[in-house]
Amino acid sequence: MKTFKSVFIAVFLFLSANTISAQYGNGYGSNSGYGGNGYGGSGYGRSNQMGQMPASQPSAPKPIPVEVTAAKIVEYYKKELNLDALQEVVLKNIYTKSLKKEEALLKKESSDEEKENEFKVLGEMTEMEVKQILNKDQKAKFVILSEERKNQIESKKH
Repeated sequence: MKTFKSVFIAVFLFLSANTISAQYGNGYGSNSGYGGNGYGGSGYGRSNQMGQMPASQPSAPKPIPVEVTAAKIVEYYKKELNLDALQEVVLKNIYTKSLKKEEALLKKESSDEEKENEFKVLGEMTEMEVKQILNKDQKAKFVILSEERKNQIESKKH
């Protein structure tokens, strides 16, 4: 019983000393004394601890590279249209080029109406290029998939 009391007292003293030490400048980023320069300090205590921490501002999400997006598009069409290896490579190049042009259009200083027209032309050009590498059956299926995608976009707008 005597050893239990002595262990209990030792633990209590250790925890108390640790808490007191943290309050008086040996912990939590404070320099000297309680709250900085004495009790309350002159701006170095708790009121300024946030200033001592590195500013962790949420960073903007990193943009997804156009190559990754193009690969996802091609992967979808590969499954739906049964593309061969050459068609996959060509489609990826077409979509990569198109997505890079879209990024440039988004950054371009022009009116919304002009941008909308340019996006429409770019989309039509891309669709024409894609159709050139597809066979007859793939073209028919591609047209159906394109119409479904356009309908989905229209339904989300309304």
